[in-house]
Amino acid sequence: MEPLTWSGDLGPFLNPILALSAALFATGFVANFALSLVGVRPGEVVVNADRTLTLRRTPVDLAVAAMKFATLVFALGVLGYILGGILLADPLHAGIIGGVAARLTPVWVSLAALFALSIAFKRKLGLYGKLFDSPIGMIGLALVMFWVFAAIFSGMIATHGPISVVSGMRNEVPGTPLPNPAEGQFAWYLLGGDALGRDVFSRMIFGAFEVLKIAPLATLFAFMVGITLGLPAGYFGGKLDTIITFLANLVLAFPVILLFYLLVTPEIVAAGIPNYLSMVLFIFPIVFLVVLFNSRFRTDPPRRNLLVGATVIVGGVAYLSLISNPSDPELPRLFRLWPEMLDLFDVPGNLLIVFVSVVFVNSPTVFRIVRGIVLDIKTRDYVAAGQTRGEGPWYIMLWEMLPNARGPLIVDFCLRIGYTTILLGTLGFFGLGVSPESPDWGSTINEGRRLLTIYPHPALPPALALMSLVLGLNLLADGLREESLKD
Repeated sequence: MEPLTWSGDLGPFLNPILALSAALFATGFVANFALSLVGVRPGEVVVNADRTLTLRRTPVDLAVAAMKFATLVFALGVLGYILGGILLADPLHAGIIGGVAARLTPVWVSLAALFALSIAFKRKLGLYGKLFDSPIGMIGLALVMFWVFAAIFSGMIATHGPISVVSGMRNEVPGTPLPNPAEGQFAWYLLGGDALGRDVFSRMIFGAFEVLKIAPLATLFAFMVGITLGLPAGYFGGKLDTIITFLANLVLAFPVILLFYLLVTPEIVAAGIPNYLSMVLFIFPIVFLVVLFNSRFRTDPPRRNLLVGATVIVGGVAYLSLISNPSDPELPRLFRLWPEMLDLFDVPGNLLIVFVSVVFVNSPTVFRIVRGIVLDIKTRDYVAAGQTRGEGPWYIMLWEMLPNARGPLIVDFCLRIGYTTILLGTLGFFGLGVSPESPDWGSTINEGRRLLTIYPHPALPPALALMSLVLGLNLLADGLREESLKD
C-alpha cells in the first residue's frame, strides 16, 4: 500500500493559493512595520469645508488591507482542504491533511451548528451572545470548542487506540501505511508513529479528553474554594481576613513545581496527605451551594429546605464517593469506611493527586482576586442600600456583589483553565502527571522529545495542540473582557 502525501490531489490547486496568501501577508506585515518606524500613520477621517467627511488613506491602510485579504484567502484555502478531505474520503486522494480533516468531520459539524445557533440567538444569550460581536472572542471560542468537540467525539475521530502498538510502525513518518492492516482497521498512521509504535494522531485526540476532563473541573473547584473564602474575608475583614489571607500567602510563597513535587512524593502520598486535602477542598462546593440557597430562599422555608436538603444528600453521597475508595488497602482507614455498595465511583489515585494539587495551588490566587474585588465593591451604594433594607450579609455577598463581579471572574476562569492546561502539560513532561501510558499531551511531548532531532513528528502535534488550546483560552478571555467592559 502506498504512503500518503501531505496534500494529495488537492495540493496542485490549493498549495499555490496558500503560498501566495502567506507571501502577501508577510509583505503587508513588513511594510506596515517599516512604515510605522518612519512615522507614517493610518488614515484619518477629515471634515471638509462643506461639513462632509472624507477618509484620507495612507500606505499603512493598504498594508493592513493586504494582510486582511491574505488572511481571508488563507482561511478559504484551509476550508478547501477541509471540504476536499471530506468529499474525497479516500486518504490516498485527500492526503494527510485531507485525511485528518475528514476524520474531524464531527468537530466541523458541531462547530458550524454551535456558531449558527449562537449567532442567531446572540441577543438573548447575555455576555456569551455579545462574544459574537468580537472577532477575537469568536476565534478564541472556535479554538477552544474545537478541542472540546474533539474530546467529546474522540472515539469516533481516532483511527487507532491510544495504547495500541504496532511494532513495525515505530517512529514511522506521517502517512506511513500499516504493514498488515486487519479487516476494518484504518490502514495508515496519519501523523506517524511514536517510539513504541503507537499512532500519534490518535494519542493527540485522546489526549484532548485527558486534559479537558481535568483542567476545567479542577479550575471550577478552585473557584468554589476561592469564592467561598474570598467573599467573607473581603466583606467582614478583621481577624478572619487576616487569618485566611496569611494562609493563602503561605501557599503562594511556595514555587508551584516544588509544591507539586512535594505532593506527589511517595512518602507524602503514603501518609495520605493528598487524601486529607481532598477531604477539605471537596467540601467547599457543598458549603457554597448550601449557603447560596439558604441566603436566597430564607423567607421561603419549604423551598429552602427542599433545595438545601437535596444539595446535602446528593452532594454528600458524591463527596463521600469521591474521597473514599474501600477497595484500596493502602489508603488510611478513614477513607475506607464508606460502604462499597454506596461508593458510586472511584477516582484513580494518581488522577486524584493531580486534581487535588491543581485545586490546592489555584485556590489561593482565586481567593486573592475575589477578596480584592469585594473590597472595592462593598463601598458601593447598592451594598449600603441592601444593608439598610436588612438583607443578610451572605445574601448581599452572593446575590448582589458576586453577580457584579462576574466579568473579571469569568475572564480569570478562562485564563486559569489555560494556566492549568499548561501546568498539567508541565507535570506530564516531568513525569508527575497521570499514568505513564496516558496520552495526555505533556507525557506525549516528554516521550517524543528524546528523539526530537531525529524524529520530530511524535512531539510536535501534541505541542501544537497544547499551544492552540491555551491560545484559544487567552483569546476567549480577551473577548469576554472586551465585551464585559461594555456592560
